[in-house]
Amino acid sequence: MNQPVRLLQANLRETDAAVDPARIVQQVADFPANALLIGMGGIVAVYPTKAPFHYPSPHVPNGTDFFGSVPKQAHARKIHVVGRFDYPEWYFRRANGQPIIYNGLNSTCINGGYYRGAALAILTEALERYPVDALFFNLFGNPAADYSGNALGTCHCDACQARFRARYRRAVPETPDAEYREFLETAKLEVAREIAGLIHAKRPAAGLFTYIQDETDAITSESNTAVDRPLPLWPYSASDNVNRARNSQPDKMAFNLCIGFVDIPYRFATVPQPEIRARLYQNVANGAGPAFVALGTLDQEDRNGIQAAQELFAWHAQYEDLYVGQKSTARVLLLGGHGNAYRGFFRILTERHIPFAVLDNQSWLDDKSKKSDLVIAPEGAPKDIERYVQEGGRLLVAGTKPPPMFAGSSIQLWKNTRSAYLRVGDHAMFPSLKNTGILFLDGEVLEFPPQAKPLLTLTPPAMFGPPEKVALDRQATETPGLLLAAFGKGAVAYVPWDLSGLYFRHGSEAHAGFAADLIDHLLPQGRQLRTNAHPLVGITVMQQPATHRTLLHQVNLSGHSQTSYFRPIEMRDIKLDLAGDFSQARSIKLNQKITVTKSGGRSRFSLPALGDYDVLVLDQ
Repeated sequence: MNQPVRLLQANLRETDAAVDPARIVQQVADFPANALLIGMGGIVAVYPTKAPFHYPSPHVPNGTDFFGSVPKQAHARKIHVVGRFDYPEWYFRRANGQPIIYNGLNSTCINGGYYRGAALAILTEALERYPVDALFFNLFGNPAADYSGNALGTCHCDACQARFRARYRRAVPETPDAEYREFLETAKLEVAREIAGLIHAKRPAAGLFTYIQDETDAITSESNTAVDRPLPLWPYSASDNVNRARNSQPDKMAFNLCIGFVDIPYRFATVPQPEIRARLYQNVANGAGPAFVALGTLDQEDRNGIQAAQELFAWHAQYEDLYVGQKSTARVLLLGGHGNAYRGFFRILTERHIPFAVLDNQSWLDDKSKKSDLVIAPEGAPKDIERYVQEGGRLLVAGTKPPPMFAGSSIQLWKNTRSAYLRVGDHAMFPSLKNTGILFLDGEVLEFPPQAKPLLTLTPPAMFGPPEKVALDRQATETPGLLLAAFGKGAVAYVPWDLSGLYFRHGSEAHAGFAADLIDHLLPQGRQLRTNAHPLVGITVMQQPATHRTLLHQVNLSGHSQTSYFRPIEMRDIKLDLAGDFSQARSIKLNQKITVTKSGGRSRFSLPALGDYDVLVLDQ
């Protein structure tokens, strides 16, 4: 938490245990990385294990200890070592009693004897033998599908059947349902708690890393691609992962692993270099370090991914003091989600350069240090949100799940609004819509009673073909498409339709402009940042409390086009107007000071040129 981290992950194959570990450590040092996440055990051990049910790689030369050599040489170069375990896959059983076998390995069950017995013995051996700085666990828990994407269904092993029946008074369902998913989540946390306790008892300074948030010492995530993943691509994957991790649980480290290869079936082919750079720059711009993953050693057949990551690791090493202890200063909070509505608001805020922090939990409701001007809830507001608003908070909710303040006052839910519109009733409040009087509506809308002087009203579906008949039956209504209300000392804006989801799917300027104007209306002191930067320049405002510096990161994503990434187009003369009193600014990429002018509690400066990334250091 107090040191800059550059993490390199080498997913060793069992044949890689024959490679000279000194060569691997030297390559890591030259990268330059200061943390190595490397295969240790589980499916196959790369050290002479004596633990039951743990099998050493036959490729480790006789009389040698591959993994044992790694910490000694790495620590001599001040490189931290994270041992990686990929559990052997035993004991998951289908309803007919048959195991699930993939490439000769049987799938394991989180409730079975391996996780809760044999694995602990293996970890005890490893922790007592090697001075690891952390342990990382892949595929923690029961996977939903195998590596080929085949659904695995529910586990019917004896342990699962007994535990599930004791908890839910019924048999394990044939297909996963809400109770079964809750059952597996509880089991994961139970095992994680036991493993974390073991690690901390044997190695008090070592951490537990895996892809769950609770019971771990770091929040680990991935930015990756997959050949069958539905389009469109999500170019903000790294920003999304790190932003929500650092702000949801700021007392934990965040590792967003940027996967260098195209997909699991194509682990030796790399994604475009600009995509790798964009992910890694998003990592550092949101408060994490660069983290890169390659299969096997660094002697790759396709070296493009390695080369792109190396360039950024070298940059980070040169300016590592800028990337320690960063905290977001954003005063807009976006409640986390995973659907189109969440991603739509993520895009709108990013493209309109409104700094925001993503939050995955409700701890902020009682955290007085989380000073916010506005909370945006794209997938329904928390139950306790009313107290926040009563005390002076501003809240924006969109979608057909009304906030508590409006619950119970709706008339009906319109399921199908294909060909419907929303008519703008007040252009003064929505200057972005000066050239349009309507927004198209598609999907559900929750109808409320008419309001006096409505700002936005529903025009229900009407005929849309043939052209001669279009809208001949159109009828205006007083049904509001936006509800504004004061509650206590605060204020709420409720958009009873899928504003951000529509923007994510269709990219309508009218939807984005309406959302941005509404946000401006709700912000009590206006925007934290004003700029003429291109919408594809992602900007984060971070602070280093230890140095009292403010860091303005700019990541240029103009090279992203559909399914491709190219080198970004250079941007010039980016004007920035930031709330705060700053005496000087300097561009790290350009290596030059930037003139600052101040007035009214704001500072203004201009960046002459932006390539793929820059960070402006602002001193008070």
